[in-house]
Amino acid sequence: MPQSAAIIGGIQRLVLYETRARYFLVGSNHAQTKHRVLKIDRTEPKDLVIIDDKHVYNQQEVRELLGRLDLGNRTKISQKGSSGLSRTVSAFGIVGFVRFLEGYYIVLITKRRKMADIGGHSIYKIEDTTMIYIPNDSVRVTHPDEARYLRIFQNVDLSSNFYFSYSYDLSHSLQYNLTLLQRPYEQWSSAASSTEEEVHTQSKQDSFDIFEDEGLPTKGERMVYGLYNEPYYKYVWNGKLLERVKDIVHHDWLMYIIHGFCGQSKLLIYGRPVHITLIARRSSKFAGTRFLKRGANCEGDVANEVETEQVVHDASVMSFTAGSYSSYVQVRGSVPLYWSQDISTMMPKPPIRLDQADPYAYVAGLHFDQMLQRFGSPIIILNLVKKREKRKHEKILSEELFRAVVNLNQFLPPSHCIDYIAWDMARYTKSKLCNVLDRLSMIAENVTGVLRTNCVDCLDRTNTAQFMVGKCALAYQLYALGMIDKPKLQFDTDCVRLFEELYEDHGDTLSLQYGGSQLVHRVKTYRKIAPWTQHSKDIMQTLSRYYSNAFSDADRQDAINLFLQVYQPSEFKPHLWELPTDFYLHHTSTMAIPQDRRSYTLWWSEGVLSYLPVPYDEVPCEENMNKVKVKRMNQLDESIDIYTEFFKPYELTSFDDTFCIAMTNSAREFMPKTVGADPNPFTVRKPEETGKSVLGKSSKEETILQRKTAASAPPPPSEEAISSTSEDDSEEDREDEGTVSQRSTPIKLLTESGESSRTQEQHMAKEPYGLNLAEFPSEDDLLPRDLPKVNVYGDTPITHASLPFFFSFSLREPVSCFPEDSIYAVLPPQVGKNSQEVFEGHVMTGQGQVRALCREDMLMYREYIKNRYM
Repeated sequence: MPQSAAIIGGIQRLVLYETRARYFLVGSNHAQTKHRVLKIDRTEPKDLVIIDDKHVYNQQEVRELLGRLDLGNRTKISQKGSSGLSRTVSAFGIVGFVRFLEGYYIVLITKRRKMADIGGHSIYKIEDTTMIYIPNDSVRVTHPDEARYLRIFQNVDLSSNFYFSYSYDLSHSLQYNLTLLQRPYEQWSSAASSTEEEVHTQSKQDSFDIFEDEGLPTKGERMVYGLYNEPYYKYVWNGKLLERVKDIVHHDWLMYIIHGFCGQSKLLIYGRPVHITLIARRSSKFAGTRFLKRGANCEGDVANEVETEQVVHDASVMSFTAGSYSSYVQVRGSVPLYWSQDISTMMPKPPIRLDQADPYAYVAGLHFDQMLQRFGSPIIILNLVKKREKRKHEKILSEELFRAVVNLNQFLPPSHCIDYIAWDMARYTKSKLCNVLDRLSMIAENVTGVLRTNCVDCLDRTNTAQFMVGKCALAYQLYALGMIDKPKLQFDTDCVRLFEELYEDHGDTLSLQYGGSQLVHRVKTYRKIAPWTQHSKDIMQTLSRYYSNAFSDADRQDAINLFLQVYQPSEFKPHLWELPTDFYLHHTSTMAIPQDRRSYTLWWSEGVLSYLPVPYDEVPCEENMNKVKVKRMNQLDESIDIYTEFFKPYELTSFDDTFCIAMTNSAREFMPKTVGADPNPFTVRKPEETGKSVLGKSSKEETILQRKTAASAPPPPSEEAISSTSEDDSEEDREDEGTVSQRSTPIKLLTESGESSRTQEQHMAKEPYGLNLAEFPSEDDLLPRDLPKVNVYGDTPITHASLPFFFSFSLREPVSCFPEDSIYAVLPPQVGKNSQEVFEGHVMTGQGQVRALCREDMLMYREYIKNRYM
C-alpha cells in the first residue's frame, strides 16, 4: 500500500503589492520555488472580489509578472521613479477577511514565533498582525460607526495565544492525524477516480516534481498519497473570516488558527531527548467571559470548553512513521445545563440559577453526543462541584448534572455508559486526614478513556485535577516509550517539576482568557508547600478577577462576538452595543421553531453507537472520506518533504537561534549544577537542590523570590485561610482551623555568610574529586601514582603490572590528523565467559526462550520474597 503524508501548506510567505485598482497578494512556499498570485479588486466599495487563477509560478515568472504590472500602472512610462506597483507589507499568512459597515478588511500575520514541533511539523504563535482596508479612497463610502466596530474587533488581541501550523492540523488530536495517514485510500475507488482526473489535468501546474525533467517514474513504489483534511471547525477561530473566500481560492491560501495554549519542554534522560508538548484548544462555540457565558447553549456547546492534549515523543527520531509517539486528551467545560449567574448585584459570588427546565436532559445529550463522535467511549465525568452546603449554591448544579447523566445512561448499552465521578474537592481540601492530590492520583489510576473535568468556573480546581491526571498519564506514556521501568512518577523530581511548570503556564493562560486573572490556587497550594507570600498574591489575583468580571468582561464579550462573527453588523438592525443581551445570538433556536427535534431516547447521532468504542470521526466511512482530499504525488515532492521543511538546508541558520536550543530543558533549568549530582530526571531532590535556585538567576524571578523569602518565613497558613478568597469556598463553609498541615515541607535556610558558603562549595568539590580544586596542587599530587584495580567490562582486574599490555596500543597513532588532539585508537576490551553467558541469556529471554531455573535462582527468589513480603 502506498504511504500517505500530509500536504505542507504551499503559502508560507506573502507580499502584498498595491496599485490604485487592485491588491496583488503574492504567496510562496518557504523555499520560494512555488508562487501563487491572488488579485483583490479595490474598486468595489462594499463587495469582496477576489480572483485566483490557480496557476503555480516559478521565481522568474513572478518577477516578470510584477515587472509588467509595475510598468503598466505607471502614470508616465518614461518616469522610472513613479512606480505603479508599490510593496505594502510582508506577511506569513492570512487570518481572514472581515466587513463591518463599509468595505472589507484583510487581516495578515506579520510576525510569528515557533513554539513547538511534533514530528518535524512546526507550530507557530502569532506575534503581530495588521488590518488593511481594501477599497480605494476614491470609492470609499464612510459610516460614522465604522471606527467603533474597528476598535471592538481589535480588542481581540491576536498576538495573545493564537497558534497555527502549515503542515499539522492543530484542530484535531494526534491520534486523529496519525489515523488519517493509515487509512487504506485505494479502497475508495469512487472517491479516488473523481479526483484523479483533477490530479492529472493539474499535475503540471499544481505540483512541482524535481525529477520530472529527468523522466523518473512517479507511480508504483514512488507514488505517495498527499492528504489535505478539513479542520474541526469547533476549535477554529477564523473559520467565519475565511468562509467568504473558502470556495474561491486554492486551499493553500487557507490557514486555520486555534486559540488556547501551546508549550513544549525537553526532558533529557541521560542525554536522550524526550519532548513533552501541551496543546490546549479553546472552543469557538459559545465562547466568552466568566460570568457572561455559563452552562450550555441550545446546540450542546458549553462555556469555557477547552481540549487539552499532552504529547510525549522521542525527539531523537523525527518521523511519524518511524518515531514513537504517545498522546492523552482531557476536556474541561462548564456544566452542560441551562444555568447562569446574575452579575447585576455586584456580588463576588452571584447566586446560581437554572434558566430553563430540562427534564429529559436534551442539552446534555447534545453535548455528550459531540464527545462520543470525537472521542468514542468511555467518557468519564469528574465533577468537582460541592455537594454539601449550608445554603444551596454549587449543589444545585451537582444534583441536576447527576439526574441528567442517569437519564442519558438508561438508553445507552451498559458497556458504553457515561462514567460519573462526583468528588467535593473543596471540602476535602479543608480536611487534615485526607490528601487532595493522593485522592486525585487514585482517581487517575482508575480512569481509562477521555476525562471531562468541571467545577463551577473550570479554572483552579479543574487545573489541579487535570495536572494530577496528566502526571499519571505522563508516567504511563514514558513507560510505554521505554524510558522508565514502572509507570510511577514522584513529586520533586526534575521531570515532574518541568511538567508542573508547563501545566501552571497552561492554567494561567486559560484562566486569563476566561476569568481575567491568573490561577488563584496552584498545585503548591494543594500540596501545602506554598510560601507565605503566595497568600497575598492569591488575594491580588482574586481582586483582579473580580475587577475584570465587573468592568471589562462586557467589552471583551462584544469583541469575541464580533471576531467570531456571531454578530454581523448591518445597517438594518441594532448595533452591537445597543443589544441588552447576546442570549439570542448564541441560542439560534430561540428565534424560530425547530422543524426536526432529536429523540429523547435515541439522543445520539446516527451511526455513532454502531462503531463504539471507536470514535465515529475516525471511522473510515464515506462521510469522513468526503472530508479528505487525496492527491497522488511523487514521494520526493517538496510539498510532502517534512525533512526539508524542518531543517531548511537551503538557508543559513545558527544553532544558537534554533528552537531546540531555546526551549525549556530539564538538565539546564532543573538539574542541580553541583559536580557529581545525579543526572537522572526521576530522582527526588530537595527544594534547594533545583538548578534554578543554585544558579541564583532564573527566567522567572518570581520563583527565586519565593524560595528566598520562604527561608525566613513563618509556617504556611492553613488551606482554609488560603482558600477563603478563591472560588472554592463559600462564606458558610469557612471553618476556623488554623493548624499547619503536617505535609508542609520545610525549606532549609540559605547561607548568608560568604565564608560559610565558600567552605560548603569546597566541601562539595572535595567529595567527588578527593582534593580541593580551589588550591594549587602540591608536588606529591603532580607525581604519577599507582593505579587501583579497575574492572572494565571483563572479569580480569587491570593491575599496574598489566598496564604496559593494556595501554601499549593506545600510543601508536592518534585518530585525528591534528597533533594537538588527544583521541587515540583503542581495541575493545576482552569480555569474560560469565559476562557472555549473562548477555546471551538476556537476548534469549527477549526472544521468548527462557532458560530453566536452577537451584541458585530459586534461592535468590525465595530470599527476595522473604525480604519483600515477610
